[in-house]
Amino acid sequence: MPNSSSINEFLLLPLADTRQLQLLHFWLLLGIYLAALLGNGLISTAVACDRRLHTPMYFFLLNLALLDLGCISTTLPKAMANTLWDTRAISYTGCAAQLFFFVFFISAEFSLLTIMSYDRYVAICKPLHYGTLMDSRACATMAAAAWGTGFLYSLLHTASTFSLPLCQGNVVNQFFCEIPQILKLSCSVSYLREVIFLFFSASLVLACFVFIVVSYVQIFMAVLRMPSEQGRHKAFSTCLPHLAVVSLFLSTAIYANLKPPSASSPSVDLMVAVLYSVVPPASNPLIYSMRNREVKDGVRKVITKCVSLAVSCPSFRIHGL
Repeated sequence: MPNSSSINEFLLLPLADTRQLQLLHFWLLLGIYLAALLGNGLISTAVACDRRLHTPMYFFLLNLALLDLGCISTTLPKAMANTLWDTRAISYTGCAAQLFFFVFFISAEFSLLTIMSYDRYVAICKPLHYGTLMDSRACATMAAAAWGTGFLYSLLHTASTFSLPLCQGNVVNQFFCEIPQILKLSCSVSYLREVIFLFFSASLVLACFVFIVVSYVQIFMAVLRMPSEQGRHKAFSTCLPHLAVVSLFLSTAIYANLKPPSASSPSVDLMVAVLYSVVPPASNPLIYSMRNREVKDGVRKVITKCVSLAVSCPSFRIHGL
């Protein structure tokens, strides 16, 4: 049986068996990836360039878009390359780096989603104190804490996972390097330390989830007491997208990491991994901009400015026109 010192590469789960399906998956993943890049890029640019969007809520949305870009760029390019070139290999170092960055972006995103629920709680339940509690310094500190927490959490998980001896081969039953799948390759005794770490992490996730739920219970109670229907509509329009993203993210991530072994199969694992690693980064821009007029206006300005610059560029001018 090979050990971790003799493993130079891992073999990832192929997305399809036939060449036609492989090419179909490649173009599908490419479309999703380009849509995620475009959507998150437009939101980031709109928030950075539009002064009307220089508020705490949109500052956190900018950070969320950057984390989504990092998350989807960690998994999809390698999966597309393997699908296009009909290979399954990823180097040992590449697998460790992919796991580190994926856990980093995912954990930082969840921390940021928790902070965003607090931002909505203060904005709706304590509007008179919003300017004091959510000033620029406090927002920068919270965002830095989310990124820093994600980095430390990922560093500990990656070091713990890849310090385990691997005795069960090098075949990872997933399209990217994922902690539960790497643990399946570990020796039956040595992986207990990482399992305990995973359960400790799950308790922290549960605590954040409880915080989000309590925040939204108070938010909805405050919204229902609002006398103005327009005020209730505006409050719901800023809260429901965030709640939808949190629900999708948590339900799939928790199931992927805590599902019983009897419910595990390569196809189910693949579907769940796509749901929590690909769908949220690609759909978050649509969810957050669908009912937000300010974001729509900001994105429209960015697109209009880009088009006008392209038209005015000399290389795009046609001689004689």
